[in-house]
Amino acid sequence: MDDLSQLADCTADVSRWFLESSLLLNPAKTEAVVFGTAARLKGVDSAGGIMAAGARVQFAEAIKLLGVTLDPTLSMDRHVANVAQSCSYHTRALRHIRPVLSLDCAKDIATSIVGTRLDYCNSLLFGTSQRNFDRLQRLQNNLARVVLQAPARASATDLRRELHWLPIDERVKFKIATLTFKAKRGVPDYLCSLLTDYQPTRTLRSSDTGLLYRPRTSSDFESYCFTSAAPTIWNSLSVTTRTANSIGTFRSRLKTDLFAKAYAA
Repeated sequence: MDDLSQLADCTADVSRWFLESSLLLNPAKTEAVVFGTAARLKGVDSAGGIMAAGARVQFAEAIKLLGVTLDPTLSMDRHVANVAQSCSYHTRALRHIRPVLSLDCAKDIATSIVGTRLDYCNSLLFGTSQRNFDRLQRLQNNLARVVLQAPARASATDLRRELHWLPIDERVKFKIATLTFKAKRGVPDYLCSLLTDYQPTRTLRSSDTGLLYRPRTSSDFESYCFTSAAPTIWNSLSVTTRTANSIGTFRSRLKTDLFAKAYAA
């Protein structure tokens, strides 16, 4: 019985230690940030940090979450700068070896190494500044020139059209529209619950065209969220695209629509 009592006491001590340890944070490995508009952030005292689980965590100028750098105003400037640095490095590396590669091989490398970086979590760029879009667009233009071995003065629009690449802003719309199509069919659930079908007060011709209800927003932050961005982009698509029966058909029609709009003569 004494052995069992000692074992029970030891187990209780270990459980208590594990519980207390799990509630502690390492301030050196923990980051915190306050999000808000520039005007609101001026009134926030961020010098003292915040207390969490018995540790004081200092506020950072930006945090990195799943490869995305988020700044306090959600301007995405830091994230775009990091993407630009990474893409520029790989584009220069591709330029060095481009003469010994076939066109198909160069296209595959460009899309798999640089293009994936441009597309990663690009739905978060909805509503960002035109300056950020222009910066990313220059990266894609340089990549197109490297792939096609075109001179610096060559028209980037013609090169992208030849490669059948959508511009950066249209790629953002493509990602959000694809997520919306999946969410309307219940995948994933947490996005599906954010969408509401448009239901007019009386019968209209637009009643059966697959439109979404767009809630009113009172700030830029609200207009950038999925509940506002998804209906905005979804409702701008053609009826043929919105009423596609499968994800493959939808993506094909969507790219055709966006490509025609981006490169309209």
